[in-house]
Amino acid sequence: MYLNLIQVAESFGVSEKVVESWIHDEGMPCTPDRGRLLFDRAQVTEWAAERGLGARAGFLAPEPSALTPRLQVGPLFRAGGIWRDVPAAEATNVFGRIITSLPGATPAIRQMLGQRMRSKGGVTVAPIGGGFALPHPTARITLGRDSGTVALLLLRDGLLLEETPADHVPVTRLFFFVAPSPRTHLNLLARLSRDLTSGPLRERVTMSAPDEDIFKAVEMSDAAAVKIKM
Repeated sequence: MYLNLIQVAESFGVSEKVVESWIHDEGMPCTPDRGRLLFDRAQVTEWAAERGLGARAGFLAPEPSALTPRLQVGPLFRAGGIWRDVPAAEATNVFGRIITSLPGATPAIRQMLGQRMRSKGGVTVAPIGGGFALPHPTARITLGRDSGTVALLLLRDGLLLEETPADHVPVTRLFFFVAPSPRTHLNLLARLSRDLTSGPLRERVTMSAPDEDIFKAVEMSDAAAVKIKM
């Protein structure tokens, strides 16, 4: 599994500049690819272990980073919903519509987030392979534990990204999320990336299963996360 610079930085909880310094000064393994940097997950994990570094969350976390029972993905997902047959060009507009119904947020907060979504660089899209990606706000925000949302967009056509996915599979399935806090942002990133790499959720989304079947797959993952936490 190959990761990009943003994904590696988020996994370690550092800035992209710190990761770049590790490449130049500490020999972190990476592969140049058409003007960008790709990182082999296994190689980076081994490099980090040799230096006593541990990923805090995200794509490199050594163990699943379970959400606490108070913040499960299922309720956030049902709040955001499943959006089918969305033209790729309309994805950003849909993000804005999801923000307008963000639970637990004031109208002023929703307006601010909507403006950020539409600004240049306001959304980071993290491809995870197989046509899946995780778009999320670039800036970390604190909304409170009763807020946040997760939504699935099933696109009609491939999303145009600044960086082509490493597997060259067009991105047509987006799990857009807004987390209640910066810490939960990393937990959500880890949880969704894990569930979409393999397992029931990935399978049901790939086959465009009915909404309720997809919701149930997320709730099954919630139940498993609570058992791990206990």
